[in-house]
Amino acid sequence: MVSCFVSPVLWLCLLGLASDSAMAAAPRKPIDVPFQRNYAPTWAYDHIKYINGGNEVQLSLDKYTGTGFQSKGSYLFGHFSMQIKLVPGDSAGTVTAFYLSSQNSEHDEIDFEFLGNRTNQPYIVQTNVFTGGEGDREQRIYLWFDPTKDYHSYSVLWNMYQIVFFVDDVPIRVFKNCEDLGVRFPFNQPMKIYSSLWNADDWATRGGLEKTDWSKAPFIASYRSFHVDGCEASVEAKFCATQGQRWWDQKEFRDLDSLQYRSLSWVRREYTIYNYCTDRSRSPVMPPECSRDRDV
Repeated sequence: MVSCFVSPVLWLCLLGLASDSAMAAAPRKPIDVPFQRNYAPTWAYDHIKYINGGNEVQLSLDKYTGTGFQSKGSYLFGHFSMQIKLVPGDSAGTVTAFYLSSQNSEHDEIDFEFLGNRTNQPYIVQTNVFTGGEGDREQRIYLWFDPTKDYHSYSVLWNMYQIVFFVDDVPIRVFKNCEDLGVRFPFNQPMKIYSSLWNADDWATRGGLEKTDWSKAPFIASYRSFHVDGCEASVEAKFCATQGQRWWDQKEFRDLDSLQYRSLSWVRREYTIYNYCTDRSRSPVMPPECSRDRDV
């Protein structure tokens, strides 16, 4: 494994790859807005602390409860970003989640889950995609930096062609529209955006072997830059007719460019610790989307 503090941009430059042509486009820079512009608390209101006039918030977890918030609107497609500084120190058993989810039994869901660990052991970032209520598409990676020392940006780009998970400017996962292969894709169920801090020591750290040390509570996760750039829709909406009208609907966002795919390959090679695509105990036959997503 390469050094945990070599940035992917530097790594590509050192290999002479940064001059690659045929570029597509990176997502637009998120706009920093106050929490209450786009979000509202959902539970344990007294465990949310507002800082700097609501431009930053802190979620708190103790042995009694965690807490969470959700977007005021529901969205079909867009670019959704949050800057998060994860629980420092001994965070084993805790999960900080940032995800989109629809509101029905056959739900669609796009997940970031940050799995805590013992002091000086690395966080694990788990991503997952549910379509039509079907999930089991987990991938897990380590990060190339310490996510507890400073804020980093975690974002989702979602359009009719692909879902891309970004950490800062680095794509760590792509889920392409593979309906032609019989794989459902989220396109007609509006989703709200959620974030929460909660105890999951029955599974989160080493499969539940490491339990939450409540003597270290309260556990604090910090947030800022509550960016939402999406097509707002009612929960009854079946589609969002934005094709060609929003920046994330343009042709250059239908796929990653070659440099972005190299960054994704770097993450795959150096930091991926679990990929459902290669888990033959779960799927004896590789799921059809994995080749198109370049997951293997």
